[in-house]
Amino acid sequence: MWQPILMIAGYLMSILGLAMLIPAGYDIYLTHKQWSPFISSAAISLFIGIMLFLTNRMPITKISLRQGYLITVISWVCLVFIAAIPLKMSGVFPHFIDAFFEAMSGLTSAGGTVLQNIEETPYPVLLWRSMLNGLGGIGIVIFAVALLPYLGIGGMQIFQRENSDSDDKFMPKFSYIAKRIIILYLFLLAACIISFKGAGMDWFDAINHGLTTTSTGGFSTKNASFGAFNSVSIEMIAVIFMLLSSLPMTFYIVLWQSRDFHNSRNIQVITFFKIIAVYTIAVTLFLLFKNNMNILQALRYAVFNVVSIVTTSGFSSTDYLQWGAWSGTFFLIFMFTGGCTGSTSGSIKIFRWQVFYAFLRKSLIGATEPNRVIPIKLGNYNIENSLVSSIFIFLSAYLVCLTGFTILLAISGLDFVTAFSSASACMTNTGPGFVAINGPAGNYAFLTPMAKGICCLAMLVGRLDVLTILVLFTKDFWRR
Repeated sequence: MWQPILMIAGYLMSILGLAMLIPAGYDIYLTHKQWSPFISSAAISLFIGIMLFLTNRMPITKISLRQGYLITVISWVCLVFIAAIPLKMSGVFPHFIDAFFEAMSGLTSAGGTVLQNIEETPYPVLLWRSMLNGLGGIGIVIFAVALLPYLGIGGMQIFQRENSDSDDKFMPKFSYIAKRIIILYLFLLAACIISFKGAGMDWFDAINHGLTTTSTGGFSTKNASFGAFNSVSIEMIAVIFMLLSSLPMTFYIVLWQSRDFHNSRNIQVITFFKIIAVYTIAVTLFLLFKNNMNILQALRYAVFNVVSIVTTSGFSSTDYLQWGAWSGTFFLIFMFTGGCTGSTSGSIKIFRWQVFYAFLRKSLIGATEPNRVIPIKLGNYNIENSLVSSIFIFLSAYLVCLTGFTILLAISGLDFVTAFSSASACMTNTGPGFVAINGPAGNYAFLTPMAKGICCLAMLVGRLDVLTILVLFTKDFWRR
């Protein structure tokens, strides 16, 4: 059972080790000060990865559902440990838990940081953080599946753990869809980088922000995030690519192949844009009438920050918590909305909220018309009861985990509001919370080592859609 799991984990660790050579090479070209930690870490990662791969190498004809879960979870945890090594060796992070937190935040595309002065951080470390966002955004497991065609049906099983959109079984082979998703992702990344450069960023900032925007990851090279550039054109480019990255990757592929705009993915996409529009109008009106901003300034701040939080990117163009008490409540709602399923964004996601609303509507109508048969529908598509049940199970598990993490953080010494803010921001993979200390102008450096560990677990649980982690703690999972 364990051989294919360890083999694939070793393969992924080797890929991550090779990726470490990029910031090392950049530093050799630039300053010759920070290349050593990345070369050493690459050697460690490649040694462990190749050893695991070769000692467990075997032909894989089939991967069981249980192995699919284990491959996903073990791969993520191993990669975070490996990714944290150069961060710790760089000397920027005093304790390993700080480096581990940063690596977990990067690979889960959460975007929360323990760095208190980002602009004093060495360039190779900043580039590595952004690369982790980029790799984590698309899900590094998908790279292995695309490059390991012998996984066969196991590829689809792993993808199901990564992507909750059950309607994505529209292509016969997973390697087919995985390769096209990667090509699409790279195209969006290249377009975003070139657009940022054309709007006035230097190449370093453009590459870093391109990686973290298309992954909806949220890491920035500036303390003030996008607010440091004070550029409308740069902010609007970021908005466009955050939105594009929050749509289902398969939506683009289906559109390209069939030119069919009337499908279930399109219903989700339309709802997503409607919600963004409603949220943006609401924030704009509050800024106009409560904060006395002019219409253009209010619209600029509203569009960027609403899109950033709804897509769980976590960037900011200003400290929106300074707008008033209402802003914290608004952005808490935005945080739990999320993008579309099958995208790089986190949180609960639009499709689940659509099904929840459809079921609620059916229940309310049934309360007054008990004999009426009311199907649960999204547009012209009927939703099966099994899918409704799975989404309610997910929402229940999500709420239980969020409550549990909040309690654990409170036990670690945080007040309730800060504990809830930290748990929410980490589980939704948003990054900034809705209180000042960990908001857009804050960070997570204030947390105790215990609290940082809890937040790391919350980020992983949120990234892997809760049930992927919880199922490992059931007795039945480990029975033969």
